[in-house]
Amino acid sequence: MSTLGAGRAGADAPPEPAPAGRPAALVPVPARPETERGPVQLDAISKAIVEQLQQDGRRSYAKIATAVGLSEAAVRQRVARLTEAGVMQIVAVTNPLQLGFRRQAMLGIKAEGRLDPIVEALGAMAEVDYVVVTAGSFDVLAEVVCEDDDHLLTLLEDRIRTIPGVRATESFVYLKLSKQTYQWGTR
Repeated sequence: MSTLGAGRAGADAPPEPAPAGRPAALVPVPARPETERGPVQLDAISKAIVEQLQQDGRRSYAKIATAVGLSEAAVRQRVARLTEAGVMQIVAVTNPLQLGFRRQAMLGIKAEGRLDPIVEALGAMAEVDYVVVTAGSFDVLAEVVCEDDDHLLTLLEDRIRTIPGVRATESFVYLKLSKQTYQWGTR
């Protein structure tokens, strides 16, 4: 288990460049299994920084520094370490309806064989914004954001149902988004 707090672990490593044609802020963070990175334990100050950013991802380092009792530079370093370690991301969360995406759905996928190739194929699709391997009646859940029902149907028929190993799909079309929050804090 690693601890993120004081120190400069990894601070000298240069950031990886974004793939050609894609801004660095839009590069998806690949999920790494817990076994590869081990659990990270945060000290009280790092937890407070995360909570400050969950309340307002645009909060300045100076305001966070005042709230947690560190210098602005120390907050900047901690935020860099937290993001590099994969503990958090700072992203803009959009409302798909305001951007012309009229159809969102959760897809339940039943599969046969190995799930890794299916998960990888789903993760490569621009319309898919969330993929999890599950236990229960579905092997994989994937959330999709589409322009309309025709787009969703094309995505299902031509791309998702043709992935080798996909046996069946069930669509849960969103009628109304009642709650979406990212402010659960830290433990």
